[in-house]
Amino acid sequence: MSGNWLYSEKVKEHFMNPRNVLDDEDKYESDGRGEVGSMACGDQMLVVLKIKDNIVTDCKWKTYGCASAIASTSMMSEMVVGMTLKEAYRIKPDDIVKKLGGLPEHKVHCSVLGDMALRAAIEDYYRRNGLESEIEIIEAKVICSCKNVTDKDIENFVKTGGKGFEELQKKTSLGTGCGKCIKEAKELLHGYEHLYG
Repeated sequence: MSGNWLYSEKVKEHFMNPRNVLDDEDKYESDGRGEVGSMACGDQMLVVLKIKDNIVTDCKWKTYGCASAIASTSMMSEMVVGMTLKEAYRIKPDDIVKKLGGLPEHKVHCSVLGDMALRAAIEDYYRRNGLESEIEIIEAKVICSCKNVTDKDIENFVKTGGKGFEELQKKTSLGTGCGKCIKEAKELLHGYEHLYG
């Protein structure tokens, strides 16, 4: 491989030697299971957990995704073992990216797959055990303050079949005021397109 590797050594290590990959899905008896993404765009993630006394004792995963998604989820699977459910539930993509020593800016959205699948697995555990009150509703974040467009609006746009930034802008008027939100909105849109295809 040439010297143009864009990733940290830690990312490379977790990509080449991923930890905790689920290779026995049929035999693995999980306490929580979360699956996110879409095979239509090639990124899909499954995370399964074992939990004892409110502590994550094992985290396994498998993905159809890029090097960043593989490395991010491998790192996340190591981070969460030994954490309480609440601690694991609150892990953010930035926490994973920091542990990896960074990711190229256009690949940060890949770390969201593992984070979302982990949350889904914990929520599955809560539902299986009658603990629905522990499920947290994530507040919408305003992306375009001029037009009051949130991350949830962008997510719902993609979920309902919307495609591309021009269509998003036409539907929501996002970025037609001061325009400061355009970069962040495009990154979010790209990430949601990978998740929901």
